[in-house]
Amino acid sequence: MIQLLRFSDPGFAVAFRKIEGRGETVPAGVDETVRTIIADVRTRGDQAVFAYTSRFDRLDLTAETVEVTAAEIDRAMAAISERSRAALELAARRIADFHRKQKTETWISTDEADVLLGQMVRPLDRVGIYVPGGKAAYPSSVLMNAVPAKVAGVAEVIMVVPMPDGEVNPHVLAAARLAGVDRIFKVGGAQAVAALAYGTESIPRVDKITGPGNIFVATAKQQVFGQVDIDMIAGPSEILVINDGSGNPAHIAADLLGQAEHDELASSILITTDEAFARQVAEEVETQLRQLSRESIARQSIDRYGAIILAENLEEAIEFSNRIAPEHLELAVNNPFEILPQIRHAGAIFMGHHTPEAAGDYLAGPNHTLPTGGTARFFSPLSVDDFVKKSSIVSFSRAGLERLGADIVHIAELEGLQAHARSVSLRLEK
Repeated sequence: MIQLLRFSDPGFAVAFRKIEGRGETVPAGVDETVRTIIADVRTRGDQAVFAYTSRFDRLDLTAETVEVTAAEIDRAMAAISERSRAALELAARRIADFHRKQKTETWISTDEADVLLGQMVRPLDRVGIYVPGGKAAYPSSVLMNAVPAKVAGVAEVIMVVPMPDGEVNPHVLAAARLAGVDRIFKVGGAQAVAALAYGTESIPRVDKITGPGNIFVATAKQQVFGQVDIDMIAGPSEILVINDGSGNPAHIAADLLGQAEHDELASSILITTDEAFARQVAEEVETQLRQLSRESIARQSIDRYGAIILAENLEEAIEFSNRIAPEHLELAVNNPFEILPQIRHAGAIFMGHHTPEAAGDYLAGPNHTLPTGGTARFFSPLSVDDFVKKSSIVSFSRAGLERLGADIVHIAELEGLQAHARSVSLRLEK
């Protein structure tokens, strides 16, 4: 069963360190393998990408077949039900509506009569989004990455998705069309990341790569960072639920298992002030586990990295939450807005007993690409800001340079940069 802990337990720090550190170790050989693949793609382009795709995904590609055609997307759209299409369309609309509120515009300040300052906001030209294949199909990841890019005004969104044995879930391709993805390529893994970062004969080079993937994808993103921008290095998923003894234990158990079924490294934690409630949740977790189609994955996650922690009070629970900065934070308490001001670090915050984390995963509107592993202390969810860049605008009149020039020259001379100083002083000469 899920372990029951108290902050006062002598072994608490050791037990929780195991949970916190679950995603920190990169398996031996991954870095070097990824480095080799990236170098090979840089050297051989398409030839290397096709070779790795044949080897890892058992799919033989050519320059003519690597890209998903409009006809293939048409077939995917026809294969999904009207109910599925309607749900994906609703999610796309809600995600777009939310992200439009994040947009910032170019601005100019005329606070000074003789100096004009401002900031120009421009979308990135081309973005690549990685969509996982593997254990599950994630049309929601397509929407969460592509829709904000389009809202930001990105001219071209390129999607890569692994298609083992040539198969892909039709909902993934349907979501891509609904989100406005411009081109889709049938490749995945580190080779897809390298192709997006450096470009090949068939796959165009992009300015930024977003989207989740396995350890090889995450490592590849880390290694190409600087050549292109990336969203973040995502670790295993996690949820923390703060509870005051109110609500339904079955609901909380379902929320914990919703994270656990992602993968074996996911972490699901409940902190509650009520011991009877804690034990009820533990029993519900065990009962509901046996009903899951992904029981094996969820059970490994719960047994290794799940926990129910008993706190003396909500203040103790909040303090601990702020220390670990969870990806998903549920405030499953009677008055979540009362304690919200005390929350300093969390990727997304779900308020009250009627707001399960799954609502945010799919169509509430905010992005589900969130900082993990404590990085919510300094990272934010994926947003429109990730798909734009900003340039400063500076315009001095003659009067402005005369008013401020002497101080510019002085600071330049403090730094020993004579040419910098002269570039101003020459302009100040009568």
